[in-house]
Amino acid sequence: MSESAKTTQDDKKHLCTVIVLGASGDLATKKTFPALFGLYKNHYLDPKTQIIGYARTKMDKATFEGHIVKYIKLKTDEDREALPKFLKLCSYQDGQYDKDQDFQVLEKEIEKVEKASGATARLFYMALPPSVFISVATSIKHNNYKKGVITRLIVEKPFGMDLESSRKLAKDLGALFTEEEIYRIDHYLGKEMVKNLMILRFANVIFGSVWNRHSIDNIQITFKEKIGTAGRGGYFNEFGIIRDVMQNHLLQILTLIAMEPPVSLGAEDVRDEKVKVLRYIPPIAKGDVLTGQYTKSKDGKEPGYLDDPTVPKGSKTPTYAATTLFIQNERWTGVPFILKCGKALDQQKTEIRIQFKEVSGHMFTNLARNEIVIRVQPNEAVYVKIMNKEPGLGMKTVISDLDLSYSSRFDNVVIPEAYESLILDSLNGDHSNFVRDDELDAAWKIFTPILKTIDSGEIEPIPYAFGSRGPHGVTEFVAKHGYERSNQEYVWPNHSEASVAAKGQDQKVKLRS
Repeated sequence: MSESAKTTQDDKKHLCTVIVLGASGDLATKKTFPALFGLYKNHYLDPKTQIIGYARTKMDKATFEGHIVKYIKLKTDEDREALPKFLKLCSYQDGQYDKDQDFQVLEKEIEKVEKASGATARLFYMALPPSVFISVATSIKHNNYKKGVITRLIVEKPFGMDLESSRKLAKDLGALFTEEEIYRIDHYLGKEMVKNLMILRFANVIFGSVWNRHSIDNIQITFKEKIGTAGRGGYFNEFGIIRDVMQNHLLQILTLIAMEPPVSLGAEDVRDEKVKVLRYIPPIAKGDVLTGQYTKSKDGKEPGYLDDPTVPKGSKTPTYAATTLFIQNERWTGVPFILKCGKALDQQKTEIRIQFKEVSGHMFTNLARNEIVIRVQPNEAVYVKIMNKEPGLGMKTVISDLDLSYSSRFDNVVIPEAYESLILDSLNGDHSNFVRDDELDAAWKIFTPILKTIDSGEIEPIPYAFGSRGPHGVTEFVAKHGYERSNQEYVWPNHSEASVAAKGQDQKVKLRS
């Protein structure tokens, strides 16, 4: 067993007190507390765990509990029975983020619940805006850090705005906490299909020999949202779609697709290989990026980005971006990794599309390329698009698929939310699915030069209508980097309950006839 794996196993023995900082905010109410409840009801949270909410808002116990339950979905009788028990584990303390005396009051509350529970570790979840990260971390270190008690600090993105600010944040946090104590959370690393990437790649020999530049022509990683900035335009305008989605979520997926096999599943072994991938990627060239910004919908019902009163007039902040990265190593040289992400588009999905090279020779005509498509969300699935003979007397080819749709293959399995998975990892001291400091540094080196170009207004975003597929020129951009769309018709698998039932009924009718 590697040293990192042994450390993770030993850490599982520790009972944590969970302190949620920013407990009155959107992130805590929509993600953190529902995730903690999910862990509790599924018996992954120790029943002696105590959860303390901390924020500037003054609330009594009843108001705080009402705040917690707002976004907790109660689907079964067991859920409804578990909720009152979960709420008994929760308490609330109000205070400022930069006053030692308020954190000293918090310390007394922590010590009180630790005396009752016997907890030997503390997990501080910073569900906070970046502007207060350092002041809160400083207050925790000065007032709530005890020798002999394991301390873990979860930090939410964004981890800086560029290489320089990221390094400053890392330096300031590093002066207070060790890298072992810091958990930089990117919730995409907790998604089921993202965590499945290592199993698909390294536990299936059929993929091993083709997962390289000799067989693969191009790889696309796509993130699409149907919603716009919805009143958050002022906040979003500070970051843009590249900082919000591409530089973190999509780049994390890329590293898992492209990495070499790690020595073990230990956190440091996995993260070592991810960092190696990033170091082989040069900064993005200006000609390898396309940006867009949404306007009002064609029917006029949905406003455009610049219609948001919180967005500065004439803003050139992109709400859509496509870029191409190249990994200059033996496995991937010459293979374009095309990253696309945008808001206010025609559908919501995140998927990985691995397109293989064309078949050599001319035995068959009009062949489509093979593809492996991994649907991250919604409707998790993996399918391999292959060529097949169309049933009948001829030799006509047709696109078919080897389909693993989770909804039809895994009956009665509930896929956990990403935050549930990651909070459980942090409770267990497992860093595997969190971002390391040198990984973050390498990622910013790739994106900072092009972000400075975009921020300076040198790249004009192409307008696209709310609800469309994106800006004009995206199809040509993707084609320029090798993606080939087949002329043959292809119908995607549909595994809704209604369609499965209809298909089964149809098969019975055919058998009778």
